[in-house]
Amino acid sequence: MNSEIRLSSNPKSRFSEAIKTIRTNLAFSSIDKELKVILMTSPEAGDGKSYISANLAVAYAQEGKKVLLIDADLRKGRQHDIYGVPNPINAGYSNLILRYVDDMNIHRYILPTSHKNVFIIPTGPKPPNPIELLDSENNAKFIEKAKQYFDIIILDCTPVIGLSDALVMTKFSDVNIIVVSNKKTKFENLERTKKLFDQANKKINGVVINKAQTKQNSYYSYYTNDDYYLKKENNNV
Repeated sequence: MNSEIRLSSNPKSRFSEAIKTIRTNLAFSSIDKELKVILMTSPEAGDGKSYISANLAVAYAQEGKKVLLIDADLRKGRQHDIYGVPNPINAGYSNLILRYVDDMNIHRYILPTSHKNVFIIPTGPKPPNPIELLDSENNAKFIEKAKQYFDIIILDCTPVIGLSDALVMTKFSDVNIIVVSNKKTKFENLERTKKLFDQANKKINGVVINKAQTKQNSYYSYYTNDDYYLKKENNNV
């Protein structure tokens, strides 16, 4: 069992409880609308967005939801490594978008995992034009069709700074979550991320602080929304 899926390897840990709290807070934040598609991104690489996305998928599955985790980081996606599934060169997310037609059987691109109710679409081969693929009508049609089969869809997207991929994908999401790394992510980069979302007229619904330490020195993350604030320490989160 992959050690990065902490909700399975250590279900009673503080980290696991924190991930479940994220799930709960997301439910409260979307009382007035259906929560179907969750977009996960980060200011920069290495903040832990894929790690949090993978565990959040399991958290929803444990609640009885049928979950599809799409590795939308067509540049350096690693969900296939986290879940220990193949990354097909001819049946990944990039292939699916390129070939999609309305009556296509999308299930040949969807891989089961060792976790009940969690399914994944790995990236497939890196395309020369990731943004054009993600912004295409084919992609929009596919995600609409996927909503018919899954309760929750999680989009693990590229970091925001320097790339437009995640912002393009926000047109498909119901909520947008930013993952930052404790004592690593600089406040200026978090502020820059917020500015990029503002310029795209998109809302950041929450921030997950990864690699934070409790008094018991436990490794965990937590969710913040408009009622919370981030403490500034040495110019880092």
